Amino acid sequence: MLFSDHIIFVDESGDHSLKSIDPQYPIFALAFCIIRKDDYIHWLVPAVQEFKFRWFGHDCAILHEHEIRRAEAPFVFLGNKDKKWRFMRELTQIIEECPMVVVASVIQKDELARRYTDPKSPYELALLFCMERAREYLDDIAKDTDGLTHIVCEARGGSGGKEDRELELEFRRIATGANPLSRGPIEGFEILFADKKANSVGLQIADLIARPIGLKTLRPDQDNRAYDTILPKVWDRKVFPQKSERPR
Repeated sequence: MLFSDHIIFVDESGDHSLKSIDPQYPIFALAFCIIRKDDYIHWLVPAVQEFKFRWFGHDCAILHEHEIRRAEAPFVFLGNKDKKWRFMRELTQIIEECPMVVVASVIQKDELARRYTDPKSPYELALLFCMERAREYLDDIAKDTDGLTHIVCEARGGSGGKEDRELELEFRRIATGANPLSRGPIEGFEILFADKKANSVGLQIADLIARPIGLKTLRPDQDNRAYDTILPKVWDRKVFPQKSERPR
Protein backbone atom coordinates (compact mmCIF):
# COMPACT_ATOMS: atom_id res chain seq x y z
CA MET A 1 0.00 0.00 0.00
CA LEU A 2 1.16 3.52 -0.80
CA PHE A 3 1.49 5.83 2.21
CA SER A 4 1.54 9.62 2.16
CA ASP A 5 4.50 11.81 3.13
CA HIS A 6 2.68 13.14 6.21
CA ILE A 7 1.39 11.84 9.52
CA ILE A 8 -1.15 13.46 11.87
CA PHE A 9 -1.06 13.35 15.67
CA VAL A 10 -4.19 14.27 17.61
CA ASP A 11 -4.99 15.39 21.12
CA GLU A 12 -7.88 17.03 22.90
CA SER A 13 -8.51 19.45 25.74
CA GLY A 14 -11.63 19.32 27.87
CA ASP A 15 -14.30 16.64 27.87
CA HIS A 16 -16.93 16.18 25.20
CA SER A 17 -19.93 15.62 27.48
CA LEU A 18 -22.92 17.93 27.15
CA LYS A 19 -24.65 16.51 30.23
CA SER A 20 -22.47 18.29 32.77
CA ILE A 21 -20.63 21.33 31.41
CA ASP A 22 -17.84 22.80 33.53
CA PRO A 23 -18.58 26.56 33.72
CA GLN A 24 -14.85 27.21 34.15
CA TYR A 25 -13.97 25.34 30.95
CA PRO A 26 -17.13 24.93 28.83
CA ILE A 27 -15.25 23.97 25.67
CA PHE A 28 -13.83 21.00 23.85
CA ALA A 29 -10.73 21.53 21.74
CA LEU A 30 -9.26 19.10 19.22
CA ALA A 31 -5.84 19.65 17.64
CA PHE A 32 -4.38 17.94 14.56
CA CYS A 33 -0.58 18.23 14.30
CA ILE A 34 0.41 17.57 10.70
CA ILE A 35 4.06 16.85 9.99
CA ARG A 36 6.11 15.43 7.15
CA LYS A 37 7.50 12.02 8.06
CA ASP A 38 11.03 13.04 7.05
CA ASP A 39 10.85 16.00 9.46
CA TYR A 40 9.40 13.79 12.17
CA ILE A 41 12.12 11.16 11.81
CA HIS A 42 15.13 13.42 11.31
CA TRP A 43 14.21 16.53 13.32
CA LEU A 44 11.40 16.23 15.87
CA VAL A 45 12.12 12.80 17.36
CA PRO A 46 15.88 13.45 17.83
CA ALA A 47 15.16 16.91 19.30
CA VAL A 48 12.74 15.54 21.88
CA GLN A 49 14.97 12.55 22.70
CA GLU A 50 17.94 14.83 23.32
CA PHE A 51 15.75 17.06 25.48
CA LYS A 52 14.61 14.10 27.59
CA PHE A 53 18.09 12.69 28.07
CA ARG A 54 19.30 16.13 29.13
CA TRP A 55 16.57 16.57 31.76
CA PHE A 56 15.81 13.03 32.93
CA GLY A 57 18.85 10.94 32.00
CA HIS A 58 16.59 8.65 29.96
CA ASP A 59 13.90 8.93 27.29
CA CYS A 60 11.10 7.12 29.12
CA ALA A 61 9.49 10.24 30.60
CA ILE A 62 6.27 11.23 28.84
CA LEU A 63 5.70 14.93 28.28
CA HIS A 64 2.20 15.67 29.55
CA GLU A 65 0.88 19.23 29.73
CA HIS A 66 -1.20 18.65 32.87
CA GLU A 67 1.67 17.17 34.87
CA ILE A 68 4.15 19.79 33.64
CA ARG A 69 1.78 22.63 34.57
CA ARG A 70 1.25 21.22 38.08
CA ALA A 71 4.89 20.15 38.57
CA GLU A 72 3.76 16.59 39.28
CA ALA A 73 5.96 13.50 38.93
CA PRO A 74 8.17 13.16 36.97
CA PHE A 75 8.27 16.98 36.74
CA VAL A 76 8.53 17.75 40.47
CA PHE A 77 11.81 19.56 39.86
CA LEU A 78 9.81 22.28 38.08
CA GLY A 79 8.96 23.56 41.53
CA ASN A 80 12.37 25.22 41.29
CA LYS A 81 11.84 28.50 39.40
CA ASP A 82 15.23 28.50 37.71
CA LYS A 83 14.87 24.91 36.49
CA LYS A 84 11.32 25.55 35.37
CA TRP A 85 12.42 28.59 33.35
CA ARG A 86 15.20 26.67 31.61
CA PHE A 87 13.01 23.60 31.02
CA MET A 88 10.17 25.64 29.54
CA ARG A 89 12.54 27.73 27.44
CA GLU A 90 14.04 24.60 25.85
CA LEU A 91 10.65 22.94 25.34
CA THR A 92 9.23 26.12 23.83
CA GLN A 93 12.17 26.30 21.43
CA ILE A 94 11.42 22.76 20.21
CA ILE A 95 7.81 23.69 19.49
CA GLU A 96 8.85 26.99 17.85
CA GLU A 97 11.28 25.22 15.52
CA CYS A 98 9.16 22.14 14.86
CA PRO A 99 8.25 22.04 11.15
CA MET A 100 4.59 21.17 11.67
CA VAL A 101 1.19 22.58 10.76
CA VAL A 102 -1.75 22.72 13.18
CA VAL A 103 -5.42 22.41 12.31
CA ALA A 104 -7.77 22.82 15.27
CA SER A 105 -11.41 22.99 16.20
CA VAL A 106 -12.91 24.35 19.39
CA ILE A 107 -16.50 23.53 20.31
CA GLN A 108 -18.19 25.96 22.69
CA LYS A 109 -20.32 23.41 24.51
CA ASP A 110 -22.46 25.85 26.47
CA GLU A 111 -23.37 27.71 23.29
CA LEU A 112 -23.95 24.42 21.43
CA ALA A 113 -26.36 23.17 24.09
CA ARG A 114 -28.16 26.51 24.18
CA ARG A 115 -28.67 26.86 20.42
CA TYR A 116 -29.62 23.32 19.40
CA THR A 117 -32.40 21.10 20.72
CA ASP A 118 -30.59 17.94 19.63
CA PRO A 119 -26.91 18.89 19.41
CA LYS A 120 -24.28 16.64 17.89
CA SER A 121 -21.44 15.32 20.03
CA PRO A 122 -18.66 17.92 20.42
CA TYR A 123 -16.10 15.23 19.52
CA GLU A 124 -18.04 14.32 16.37
CA LEU A 125 -18.20 17.96 15.29
CA ALA A 126 -14.56 18.71 16.06
CA LEU A 127 -13.36 15.56 14.30
CA LEU A 128 -15.39 16.39 11.19
CA PHE A 129 -14.08 19.96 11.05
CA CYS A 130 -10.46 18.90 11.58
CA MET A 131 -10.62 16.11 9.01
CA GLU A 132 -12.11 18.48 6.43
CA ARG A 133 -9.38 21.05 6.96
CA ALA A 134 -6.57 18.51 7.17
CA ARG A 135 -7.65 17.09 3.81
CA GLU A 136 -7.79 20.60 2.37
CA TYR A 137 -4.30 21.39 3.65
CA LEU A 138 -2.76 18.16 2.35
CA ASP A 139 -4.43 18.53 -1.06
CA ASP A 140 -4.11 22.26 -1.72
CA ILE A 141 -1.04 23.39 0.25
CA ALA A 142 1.19 20.35 0.82
CA LYS A 143 0.22 18.79 -2.53
CA ASP A 144 0.29 15.40 -0.83
CA THR A 145 -2.68 13.79 -2.56
CA ASP A 146 -1.45 10.23 -2.99
CA GLY A 147 -1.25 7.53 -0.38
CA LEU A 148 -2.79 6.86 3.01
CA THR A 149 -2.28 9.32 5.87
CA HIS A 150 -2.57 7.96 9.40
CA ILE A 151 -4.39 9.96 12.08
CA VAL A 152 -2.86 8.87 15.39
CA CYS A 153 -4.94 9.30 18.56
CA GLU A 154 -4.17 8.36 22.12
CA ALA A 155 -6.24 5.36 23.22
CA ARG A 156 -8.73 6.50 25.85
CA GLY A 157 -10.74 3.42 26.71
CA GLY A 158 -7.94 0.87 26.75
CA SER A 159 -7.32 -1.57 23.93
CA GLY A 160 -10.59 -1.88 22.06
CA GLY A 161 -12.39 0.17 24.74
CA LYS A 162 -15.85 1.64 24.31
CA GLU A 163 -14.72 5.25 23.74
CA ASP A 164 -12.19 4.17 21.12
CA ARG A 165 -14.78 2.04 19.33
CA GLU A 166 -17.22 4.95 19.28
CA LEU A 167 -14.55 7.30 17.94
CA GLU A 168 -13.51 4.83 15.25
CA LEU A 169 -17.15 4.42 14.20
CA GLU A 170 -17.55 8.17 13.90
CA PHE A 171 -14.30 8.38 11.93
CA ARG A 172 -15.66 5.76 9.48
CA ARG A 173 -18.92 7.70 9.09
CA ILE A 174 -17.04 10.90 8.29
CA ALA A 175 -14.55 9.20 5.97
CA THR A 176 -17.32 7.55 3.94
CA GLY A 177 -19.57 10.62 3.89
CA ALA A 178 -22.23 8.90 6.02
CA ASN A 179 -22.16 11.63 8.66
CA PRO A 180 -25.24 13.83 8.02
CA LEU A 181 -23.11 16.97 8.32
CA SER A 182 -20.48 15.75 5.86
CA ARG A 183 -20.25 17.42 2.47
CA GLY A 184 -19.08 14.12 1.03
CA PRO A 185 -16.49 11.39 1.66
CA ILE A 186 -13.12 12.45 3.08
CA GLU A 187 -10.76 9.91 1.63
CA GLY A 188 -7.13 9.06 2.23
CA PHE A 189 -7.16 8.80 6.04
CA GLU A 190 -6.89 5.90 8.47
CA ILE A 191 -7.27 6.17 12.23
CA LEU A 192 -4.81 4.55 14.62
CA PHE A 193 -5.01 4.32 18.41
CA ALA A 194 -1.78 4.33 20.42
CA ASP A 195 -1.42 3.59 24.11
CA LYS A 196 0.13 6.38 26.18
CA LYS A 197 2.87 3.92 27.15
CA ALA A 198 3.94 3.85 23.50
CA ASN A 199 5.74 7.11 24.32
CA SER A 200 4.91 8.62 20.92
CA VAL A 201 6.76 11.91 20.43
CA GLY A 202 4.06 13.17 18.08
CA LEU A 203 1.27 12.55 20.58
CA GLN A 204 3.23 14.33 23.28
CA ILE A 205 3.64 17.42 21.11
CA ALA A 206 -0.08 17.36 20.32
CA ASP A 207 -0.82 17.16 24.05
CA LEU A 208 1.23 20.30 24.68
CA ILE A 209 -0.69 22.43 22.19
CA ALA A 210 -4.35 21.42 22.63
CA ARG A 211 -5.05 23.29 25.89
CA PRO A 212 -3.46 26.63 24.85
CA ILE A 213 -5.69 26.59 21.77
CA GLY A 214 -8.74 25.98 23.94
CA LEU A 215 -7.77 28.74 26.35
CA LYS A 216 -7.29 31.21 23.50
CA THR A 217 -10.90 30.68 22.51
CA LEU A 218 -12.20 30.77 26.07
CA ARG A 219 -10.27 33.87 27.13
CA PRO A 220 -9.05 35.57 23.94
CA ASP A 221 -7.77 38.71 25.66
CA GLN A 222 -5.78 36.88 28.34
CA ASP A 223 -2.00 36.62 27.95
CA ASN A 224 -1.29 33.20 26.43
CA ARG A 225 2.39 32.77 25.66
CA ALA A 226 1.94 29.10 24.82
CA TYR A 227 -0.57 29.99 22.11
CA ASP A 228 1.71 32.77 20.84
CA THR A 229 4.34 30.07 20.29
CA ILE A 230 1.87 27.85 18.42
CA LEU A 231 0.19 30.61 16.39
CA PRO A 232 2.62 30.70 13.42
CA LYS A 233 1.89 27.01 12.85
CA VAL A 234 -1.91 27.26 13.05
CA TRP A 235 -3.24 26.92 9.52
CA ASP A 236 -6.89 26.95 10.57
CA ARG A 237 -8.83 27.12 13.82
CA LYS A 238 -12.57 26.64 13.60
CA VAL A 239 -14.69 27.74 16.53
CA PHE A 240 -18.26 26.43 16.70
CA PRO A 241 -20.96 27.56 17.15
CA GLN A 242 -19.90 30.67 15.26
CA LYS A 243 -18.17 31.35 11.98
CA SER A 244 -14.86 29.65 11.21
CA GLU A 245 -11.99 31.93 11.94
CA ARG A 246 -8.40 32.06 10.88
CA PRO A 247 -5.81 32.38 13.68
CA ARG A 248 -5.58 35.68 15.48
